[in-house]
Amino acid sequence: MPSDTPQPSFVLVRPQMGENIGAAARAMWNFGLDRMRLVAPRDGWPNPRAVAMASGAGRLLDEAQLCETTAEAIGDATLVLATTARPRGLTKPVYSPERAMQLAAERISVGERVAILFGPERAGLENDDIARANGIISVPVNPEFASLNLAQCVLLLGYEWRRAREEINHEVTELAGAGWAEAIEIEKLGDQYEERLETAGFFFPETKAHGMKTNLRNLWSRMPLTRADVQMLHGVMRQMVRWKERGE
Repeated sequence: MPSDTPQPSFVLVRPQMGENIGAAARAMWNFGLDRMRLVAPRDGWPNPRAVAMASGAGRLLDEAQLCETTAEAIGDATLVLATTARPRGLTKPVYSPERAMQLAAERISVGERVAILFGPERAGLENDDIARANGIISVPVNPEFASLNLAQCVLLLGYEWRRAREEINHEVTELAGAGWAEAIEIEKLGDQYEERLETAGFFFPETKAHGMKTNLRNLWSRMPLTRADVQMLHGVMRQMVRWKERGE
């Protein structure tokens, strides 16, 4: 059974290749979408090539709703959006993928049902299909090569759905087993280096020594150091001192 998570139905209208249906299922499942509807697949249904391509998302294919017409596939929807790259001569609101999925999330959050239409690989949706939609989703692609593969389009809309529904971490640092160093640890690291560099005569001439020490402290504070980093830098300095003492 499909999950209970409120979400749009992705409707593949007259898809031509089983491989693309399978790839679309995989793209949907990447973003937690599992409500696929198929309108008159060219090569019939079920299709073993779709299963082979789904790669772990076969459940979506098993549960896909098979429909004879677009009207049947969208019959329970209160908002229908059609993906197309070409002007159709129809008066419709045109949304970016981002705005379309924001709108879908808004409508679904109040209990409405949303369907997203994707056309056949060769020529996309026909005007009869688009005429049944409330709006158009247009991807800002290269106008000289505007055609998207079916699964690529599904993936793009799935990603925007995820963005509309969940807070996305735009940047994160993965810590490899060690936490960030505390200020006192950075302070002690600075003390060690300052002491050893003082002994080595690094802070010269005397008139510039204070500024050089301040810059060095500022360097440590700018570096995002983990505890492991601090330990390693302490070890580097200790080993350099031992090497120098052995040389003498």
